[in-house]
Amino acid sequence: MIRHLLSGADLDAATATQILDTTAEMATVAGREVKKLPALRGRTVVNLFYEDSTRTRISFEAAAKRLSADVINFSAKGSSVAKGESLKDTALTLQAMGADAVVVRHPASGAPHRLANWVDGSVVNAGDGTHEHPTQALLDAYTMRSRLGRLDGLHVAIVGDVLHSRVARSNVLLLSTLGAKVTLVGPPTLIPVDIPQALAPGTDVSYDLDAVLPGVDVVMMLRVQRERMNDSYFPSAREYARRYGLDGPRMRRLPGHAIVMHPGPMNRGMEITPEVADSPRSTIVEQVANGVSVRMAVLYLLLGGNNR
Repeated sequence: MIRHLLSGADLDAATATQILDTTAEMATVAGREVKKLPALRGRTVVNLFYEDSTRTRISFEAAAKRLSADVINFSAKGSSVAKGESLKDTALTLQAMGADAVVVRHPASGAPHRLANWVDGSVVNAGDGTHEHPTQALLDAYTMRSRLGRLDGLHVAIVGDVLHSRVARSNVLLLSTLGAKVTLVGPPTLIPVDIPQALAPGTDVSYDLDAVLPGVDVVMMLRVQRERMNDSYFPSAREYARRYGLDGPRMRRLPGHAIVMHPGPMNRGMEITPEVADSPRSTIVEQVANGVSVRMAVLYLLLGGNNR
């Protein structure tokens, strides 16, 4: 097992499959009356979040606690970071406190890689800038495998704001490693021309959502990240929804077995309508539940696996 999880590129097929198989075992804990394992008793996990987060932070906290680890939640707001403390000094402080693992979300792309050079414990990337979010890709892959029974040979359409999406980058890397075919769909302004070949040769690009839908097994809608947009990337929210939003009629163009995914939070009515988000095809709530199991598996393998 690897020491850090910083990128989808860190995972070969065998390691990724090991994590997904371990996730299936961890998922059984959620059905128990006492949702607790002693696997990481005595270990300390620090959640180091420099950006706002709900699902990811709570998911990692729940995962660590279910494994009986001690958890320290660190928020940049109200901390010495607000006084100008650098990431390195914060890292050294956590190191002195004996952190065995640091789960970090940071607005600067590459911050987790720098952090991994400064601490002795494992570092897990919980999202860095517009770079990557590998545990989201793992939980997405696990959800696909649970619903469709396989990953190898699946055709996955990732739709929307690819330019600003760390979820898209990690999914392209991981899904390609596991044998799935990925097509990126969106406005030309939101799909950088170099991304497909730079991440995974063979990744397709389309600007026509209606043409892609009948041939996919999974359609993953991405949130339009307006907070990261300094320019106008499309004429209006209404125009974006008309061209690239997933509504009822478009959902019915999908094959009968196909599923709909979204990493959340959703802009309902823009990239996805309530009819689709709340339909039986949607896996959005499952993704949140699976996120805890995936992060349990990652923490267990990093801290309790054969590398320790």
